Amino acid sequence: MTQDLGRRTFLTATGAMATMAAIGTPAYATEDARDAATADEYVDVQLLNITDLHGYLHGSSVITGAAGTRYTVGGVGHLAAHLNRLRDGHQNSIFFGPGDMFSGWEFDAESVADESTVEALNRMDFRFSSAGNHEFDKSPAFLTAHMERGIPFPEVGWDDEFVDSTGRRFRGARFRYYSANVVWSATGRTVVPPYNIEWVDAGGGRRLPIGFIHLTAFGAETMPASFQPALRTLDEVETVNRYAALLKRRGVNAIILSMHDGAVAGSDFNSGSDPSGPAYDLAHQVSPDVDAIVTGHWHCRFNMMVPDPNGVPRPFVEAGYNGQLINEINLRLDRRTGKVVRELTVSTNHANTQDVTPNPELQEVADYWLDFATKRGQTAIGRVTAPFTRTRNTAGESTMGDLAADWAYWSGRQPIDPTNNGNAYPNVPADLALIAIAPRVGQGVVGGDLVSTASDGAVTLAQAFKAVGYGDPVVTATVAGQQIHDTLEQQWTTGTDGKIVFAPFAVSRNVRYTYDASGPVGDRVDPADVLIDGKPLDVARKYRLATMAYTFVQGDGYPALATFDRPVRHPRDFENFVKYVRAQKVLTPAPLERVTAKNAAFAPRAIEVPAPSDEPRTGNNLNYGSFHIPC
Repeated sequence: MTQDLGRRTFLTATGAMATMAAIGTPAYATEDARDAATADEYVDVQLLNITDLHGYLHGSSVITGAAGTRYTVGGVGHLAAHLNRLRDGHQNSIFFGPGDMFSGWEFDAESVADESTVEALNRMDFRFSSAGNHEFDKSPAFLTAHMERGIPFPEVGWDDEFVDSTGRRFRGARFRYYSANVVWSATGRTVVPPYNIEWVDAGGGRRLPIGFIHLTAFGAETMPASFQPALRTLDEVETVNRYAALLKRRGVNAIILSMHDGAVAGSDFNSGSDPSGPAYDLAHQVSPDVDAIVTGHWHCRFNMMVPDPNGVPRPFVEAGYNGQLINEINLRLDRRTGKVVRELTVSTNHANTQDVTPNPELQEVADYWLDFATKRGQTAIGRVTAPFTRTRNTAGESTMGDLAADWAYWSGRQPIDPTNNGNAYPNVPADLALIAIAPRVGQGVVGGDLVSTASDGAVTLAQAFKAVGYGDPVVTATVAGQQIHDTLEQQWTTGTDGKIVFAPFAVSRNVRYTYDASGPVGDRVDPADVLIDGKPLDVARKYRLATMAYTFVQGDGYPALATFDRPVRHPRDFENFVKYVRAQKVLTPAPLERVTAKNAAFAPRAIEVPAPSDEPRTGNNLNYGSFHIPC
């Protein structure tokens, strides 16, 4: 079957299906899209997107393309140079992203509240973004009030509102965030607008609309970093279909889905093989009115065409992370109706290679913030009288672990700042804290020792920032005394080889407990030997426990804490630990006497889970906030 499109004849969707298996570089909706550059009777629209930048203004990684060719990529200086090249000659070019533009693991971005990221995106004429899960890593108010509008809180020049590369204080983003499926639990209203409409020049004084629907990964409110009890996420397919119908009623006939959820589809960044994942499942289900699907969140790289429910191909793409790729989708719009001529759609993933001269303006921005953060990191914020280290005694206790537990206990007893507006319950102070210093699963929140290199014992911002944290908040929640007991028991498990594995918790300064090292796994801790403020643990009583969100949502592998009630989120770990060190002023390691092992001489030696390494934490292999499968 054929259809006349302007001056030539093209395959319709039925004929196009034969080409679906041939995913090349670039991806074409049909073979006729290969010569679409001559189709000047249509309105050309160029969509450019990056995803999961996570504040990486510098950075370098290697990705694989066709035939195993490897490319060294990264850096906003190179990104801006490639963007300028791609935009050249395109009257209608729109640059956007499907989320996680800020909030990640780079000290030079996180220590300046990602204002560096916003400045870089502003300079590149970034138009808008979906809200990713990491955009909620601080609070909804931080996203909407500070990042979008530049409102400072709480302390100008310390927490945010830093001087940018032009010498001005932060004024907020010149772009906006959107999400159709993140809503306030109490009202059902979206936290940010659900969609936006962009207008493109159709010539002759006419403009045509393009609608962008935005999604955040389902369940983002219960992910550890973006744990926000006052929010909930709506079903993705139902949400997209509802807003696609709304846009059609408004006369918008070109619709793009920008979603912060993803898939995996092979190693070649400009093709797709054996695709799977939530975004891929969604791509087969959402309304045929959606003309392209741009994904993120999984840090994967693919470029392919996937049929909609009517069998018509549409782009399905993801552009990696940390500025590795720029995805380009070229659309042709019917001048009369504004509909996308889907048979002519072309999509290409472009590597952000470092073999080009960096854009000097963006390179200057990146270098300025790296220097700024390095100098800021040398600021003394407190003092230690002796080193805090992760070296554990035979009972599993360490001075660094005790310090982390004391910080969590302190955090869980602080009042909630009004800007931390993602909570649904009143703040009830913590009764105790437990911190997994060598968890059964994943990596612990303790990232390093806290050791001063100064003669007076001074500790710098950078030292404290890197000693504790991976972007996860402390959460206080109500649990039963029985759960606390069971959690302590779950420090020991029997491995597949029959040997006992020990994955210890640190306990706060108001807790003392003794365990029987010779007892069987699951029966080593007597509740009577667990003292909280000097009183035995009451297994029938409720307690307010402070620990990491990652532990409550089962990222650490202690199932006794899988159920909890009335959670309250406190600030993120590295920022909050810095605040703790500043508040304490002087820190002195306490004797290791909180945990006692009896009958240790008669017990089989347990294999301890090793302490975390000092390797840098990156979003590629330690994305605590996403629970995705890194590519």
